[in-house]
Amino acid sequence: MRTSFILAFILLVCAGLWGIYRTPSALDAPAELHLPDRPEPVTPAAHLVAIQPWMDQRHYQSPQRLHDHFAAYLDQARDAGQLGEGSIVVFPEHIGTWLVAARAPHASFTANSTTGAMTHLILANPVPFALALARSSEEDRLAAAVFRMRAASMARDYQSVFSGLAREYGVTLVAGSIVLPEPSVIDGEIRPGNGPLYNVSAVFAPDGSVHDRLVRKLHPIPDEAGFTAAASPQDIPVFPTPAGRLGVLICADSWHPDAYAPLTENQADLIAVPAFLQPSGVWTQPWGGYTTGWPDDADPSDAGRLTEGQAWQTYSLAGRLNTAGARQGVTAFLRGDL
Repeated sequence: MRTSFILAFILLVCAGLWGIYRTPSALDAPAELHLPDRPEPVTPAAHLVAIQPWMDQRHYQSPQRLHDHFAAYLDQARDAGQLGEGSIVVFPEHIGTWLVAARAPHASFTANSTTGAMTHLILANPVPFALALARSSEEDRLAAAVFRMRAASMARDYQSVFSGLAREYGVTLVAGSIVLPEPSVIDGEIRPGNGPLYNVSAVFAPDGSVHDRLVRKLHPIPDEAGFTAAASPQDIPVFPTPAGRLGVLICADSWHPDAYAPLTENQADLIAVPAFLQPSGVWTQPWGGYTTGWPDDADPSDAGRLTEGQAWQTYSLAGRLNTAGARQGVTAFLRGDL
């Protein structure tokens, strides 16, 4: 009897400690927007407005915190007269992917590496992770399982944040991108499926509704290829907006002619590129060349000769916009300390 009581007490203590461990974080998030002191002049009520937010992992503690951070940037754009009827706001690549950490344990946000943060997330959700791992056959099974485990809440949070912003500011909103398994839009909701993971972007109308097609990335970079699948050009739609027909290319896709082909065929007027570039300072460093396969129109001798920034100007949107038949384009890069 005494032994049973001691065991029960130990179990209760362990359960309590585990519950405390799993408690979502409540760390203060930095409020600094890291805006330039002298922003370059912009045509008022621009058709394409790139928001390049400065992100810290603590901004992802909850969807509300993320919403409020993005709203602070949109307030700046609106107060500067840059948002108007027909404006299209573009957020960076993977801006939604980090929602994998929403409501994660305190230790996930104080870990000093992504691996450490994901380890705490797994320890806080052992059974869902084990079930997701059993369904994952990707090269990087652990990363794939974490995203599958969190897919339903990630999709809900992603739609809640960006639908709300589009509606509140009355703009078309290109919601960067997020990693989800075989996602689709059903009855106005972004829903994950049971297939491969894709890096996808959603476009929200000024009334907050999500367009019924998602953009899938054709050319995953090596850091993504271990757990995300490559889409096909048929997965790049064109969206009707008040400013014209909009095409969206996710980061590396903007470097490849096959990604522009469906936009040209469907007469896109505007092209938005949610992008992600790391590490810090790479813009002025020698360009290492394509990591997603060399297209026929790219000169391999430019690797090492051009800087990263010059290569973006030559082979990405800036160098391909006119040949694609579009009249305007913009690239939005992710900034910060994640």
